[in-house]
Amino acid sequence: MFDKRTYVIRRNSIKERIPTGLILLLGNNDSPKNYTDNIYHFRQDSSFLYFFGIDRPGIAALIDADSGEEVIFGDEITIDHIVWMGNQPTLADQAAAVGVSKTLPFKKLSSILKKAQQQGRDIHFLPPYRHDNIIRLHQWLDIPLANPAAHASMALIKAVVCTRSYKETKEVVEMEKALNITRNMHLAAMRNAQEGVTEAYLTGKAHGEAVSGGGDLAYPIIMTVNGQILHNHYHGNVLKNGRLVLGDFGAETAMHYAGDITRTFPVAKTFTDSQKAIYQIVLDAEVKAIEALKPGVPYRDIHVLASKIIANGLKDLGLMKGDVEEAVAQGAHALFFPHGLGHMIGLDVHDMEDLGEDYVGYDDQIKRSTQFGLRSLRLGRKLEIGFVLTVEPGIYFIPELIDRWKADNKFKDFLNYNAIEKYKDFGGIRIEDNCLITKGGHRVLGTPIPKTIAEVEAVRMANDI
Repeated sequence: MFDKRTYVIRRNSIKERIPTGLILLLGNNDSPKNYTDNIYHFRQDSSFLYFFGIDRPGIAALIDADSGEEVIFGDEITIDHIVWMGNQPTLADQAAAVGVSKTLPFKKLSSILKKAQQQGRDIHFLPPYRHDNIIRLHQWLDIPLANPAAHASMALIKAVVCTRSYKETKEVVEMEKALNITRNMHLAAMRNAQEGVTEAYLTGKAHGEAVSGGGDLAYPIIMTVNGQILHNHYHGNVLKNGRLVLGDFGAETAMHYAGDITRTFPVAKTFTDSQKAIYQIVLDAEVKAIEALKPGVPYRDIHVLASKIIANGLKDLGLMKGDVEEAVAQGAHALFFPHGLGHMIGLDVHDMEDLGEDYVGYDDQIKRSTQFGLRSLRLGRKLEIGFVLTVEPGIYFIPELIDRWKADNKFKDFLNYNAIEKYKDFGGIRIEDNCLITKGGHRVLGTPIPKTIAEVEAVRMANDI
């Protein structure tokens, strides 16, 4: 965890924004895989980590905005816990380390909440995403099981977003740790790829680097020769020369800060001419989008910039035609680029997405589009100093989408379907980096990971770099 002062300042920030009522922050619990004692690797709630820093299951916290009192609820370990897991720090000691002087048994929380509710006090909580916490809120506060997020505190959501969006220097340092481990993961995949090995083999190499680097995965690994499937977690294909491998994965540090990087490389030692042409368009879009990052610029505008670069490049190859500005305005390019340019990243790979994507990525001035492709942009608002975000353009040839649009003769003035047909077995290419918005513009975080054609081929042709 960080120093005590960090957590005290963060909680004081919340108190300033929520002047009255009780603020309830729920930690997470162990989650069984197939029976009670066989559990998934524990992951604490990110907002609980941000404000209280304690990384253990079975705890929750209350902040009394009226009195300023802070209490952490949880049960101290017993000798049975020590027998199986060894001695552990007491909850009281952990609480003191983050500036909280009072702890109570977990069972006390229910009666305190019910009493506050009877008194008509506001009880602020964030949208729950774990079913056990949904059930607890139902039992404690009579929150409907069907849609508990609708009863979450809008004031608390906005306060948390406002606080967590601006990354402290110590957080950026932690994220660069994650990215440097992520770099090793991607290099391991690039170096071990060859015809005849499976996607699962490369996935294991990447995952091993994450664990040996002191953390784990920030999200499930995407390692696929079918890069046109945007979130493809199947790893059963065998690599063949002539195909591309799209690897989208990142490490999470022991403090749970995330990296999120995508690289695409050939199974063979070098790209084919057609692969080079498409790859260079994606790379140009990524580089130009990163160059445009600075405070005050809506990220939606940078998404549109990347879209125009992609459309222009595809027009040069004969896959698109007509007026590029109008093609992008109407969304014709989304046949090839159907997702958003990027999202916020921090303690979550899609930072604070559990609070509601639109609260994080949009505001009163910039609202989410309903247009196919652009509607999937998770971050549209103006960039501000301290934001950390991903930049990840791509070009994909999705046979099912191509067939449907062609059958409907969709965007016939902008799409050359006869030429596109020849690329239906191409796959997909995405290139992604993580960037910090600074006073002077931006900084790409982490040690650079090979991404130019020459750099990627150099790794593929050598045992080391």
